[in-house]
Amino acid sequence: MHVLYEENGGFKVGSVLAATDASLQVEAPHGKRSKVKTSAVLLRFEAPPPAELLTRADELAGQVDTHFLWECCDQAEFGFDDLATEYCGRPANAIEAASILLKLHSAPMYFYRKGKGRYRAAPADTLKAALDGLEKKRQVQARIDAWSEELSDKRLPAELQALLPELLYRPDRSKPETKALERACEEAGLSPAKLLQACGALPSSHDYHMGRFLFEYFPRGTVFPPDVSDMPVAALADLPRADVSAFSLDDADTTEIDDAFSVTRLKDGLLRIGIHIAAPGLGFLPGSPMDAIARARLSTVYFPGNKVTMLPQRIVAAFSLAEGREHPAVSLYVDIAEDSLAIANLHTVVERVPIMSNLRHHNTQGLDRAFASGEPPGEGEFVRELHLLWRFALKLEAARGKQSNLPERPEYSFHVEGERIRIGMRRRGEPMDKLVAELMVLVNSTWGRLLDDNDVPAVYRVQSGGKVRMTTGAAPHQGLGVSHYAWSSSPLRRYIDLVNQWQLLALLAGEPAPFHKNASELLSTVSDFEATYSAYAEFQRHMEFYWCLRWLLQEQMDTLTGEVIREHLVRIDGLPLVLRVPSLPETVPGTRIELAVGAIDLIEVSLSCQFRRVLEPVSA
Repeated sequence: MHVLYEENGGFKVGSVLAATDASLQVEAPHGKRSKVKTSAVLLRFEAPPPAELLTRADELAGQVDTHFLWECCDQAEFGFDDLATEYCGRPANAIEAASILLKLHSAPMYFYRKGKGRYRAAPADTLKAALDGLEKKRQVQARIDAWSEELSDKRLPAELQALLPELLYRPDRSKPETKALERACEEAGLSPAKLLQACGALPSSHDYHMGRFLFEYFPRGTVFPPDVSDMPVAALADLPRADVSAFSLDDADTTEIDDAFSVTRLKDGLLRIGIHIAAPGLGFLPGSPMDAIARARLSTVYFPGNKVTMLPQRIVAAFSLAEGREHPAVSLYVDIAEDSLAIANLHTVVERVPIMSNLRHHNTQGLDRAFASGEPPGEGEFVRELHLLWRFALKLEAARGKQSNLPERPEYSFHVEGERIRIGMRRRGEPMDKLVAELMVLVNSTWGRLLDDNDVPAVYRVQSGGKVRMTTGAAPHQGLGVSHYAWSSSPLRRYIDLVNQWQLLALLAGEPAPFHKNASELLSTVSDFEATYSAYAEFQRHMEFYWCLRWLLQEQMDTLTGEVIREHLVRIDGLPLVLRVPSLPETVPGTRIELAVGAIDLIEVSLSCQFRRVLEPVSA
């Protein structure tokens, strides 16, 4: 005798060697012997041989129409052998009974399993819903196949065009469009961006990188809401007018001019230095619609060729310290002795400041050289004032214990004109740069201390143990050598500076501060700002790297020179690039080398270089 039995969800056959009431000793067609419980046996038969039963039953099951078999059933539970007899119109032989069993087992949508060898037909409405779902899946799979084929032929299906940003930057793997793209990418051996570029879906590699950033941080676009022009801005005509002639000093591309300076001679022989900071905090209040706009953006975003401002152009135009007009400002006045440059007095006022000129760094390079070499300042617009401010900056730097006569690391500027890029370089720490930097440290540290001394909450940048962080508790900034450092000098460009300005304005007016200590909105602002500001800076670095690669292609550079930093890292001359060069042999840091430019990928933003030769060896 032979048996068909169920084991681990499958069907097996074998010949019975011995039997008891509870179990059977069975030998499988391949010779393996096993113990089978009697309750697991579904069919006992004499013919055909066990090795043939399942094969022939499977062939016969393929000829059985599943839907017809379902129609043969009522809603009562049944055994497969009973259905086999009814289906055949006579007692079914072993092959026929096994074929019905296999058919029932392979169609769980039509037949619900109720026990070993027992089933119940699915209700008609449930079966219809299941079949409709199956048909929908078949249609979806057909679309996936068709879209994948189009993509493989470098053609973009219209249905994928509407989902292009999502497919590129945040694909939903449950969507058929994503599945089609992933299959085509796997077959082509390309990334989604590379494949879509081959399909003509990306206008340019630049648009691809910009699109990723905008998709993440500006999903509704960078244009301000249409009702921005109707948002009220406070009238400021009643502010007192400062009796100064102020000027600013910025890069050529700066349009959000936050700071300006003035030098005035006092009657008692002192000189008064004015540090004037734009005051957009006077124009609108925390919690206003304009504040919501600034709070959402948190900072101006800078990248080569463009920027996304934190505040609408109407606000920038009203409060930026542009020349030829009077602008509201928060002014820190520093009275100093003319001979020693020692600080005699500090005080802060809110006023209207007349801006005489907006000086630009590229026009003051001659002054950088003259001041650094000790030459007389010469004649020119605000030259004497700049020379005094530079000398005062040196005094401030020395007082912080940070004095250095060496220019700091180079700073690069990117100028994009259409498809062409110009990359300029100047050293940080030149006189004009140091002048501005030191006065900003002074104003940020002075106002940070003023807020803390009066127990007015503020946001501080602190550094301890080499780590810089933002906090609402005052603490030293060890890197700058100051006891307090609250960003306050760029309220047109950074939301934290705007928050600190609101707090300062309230203190100066004798009013309650809008943000209370440990207030949830203040703490959340700090957290959101740090994350967003870091992301904006990373995007700027990414796009600068991208434009460096564009410059290499534009100038057809096939050779680069640089200096070994450590191991396989090389700092490239004349560009803000640090590259890993795997082919670089063991080399002493500081060694100057020459590299051969290899593959440049503008989509992946990658550059491979090969070591060519040593230019200037350095002794270990």
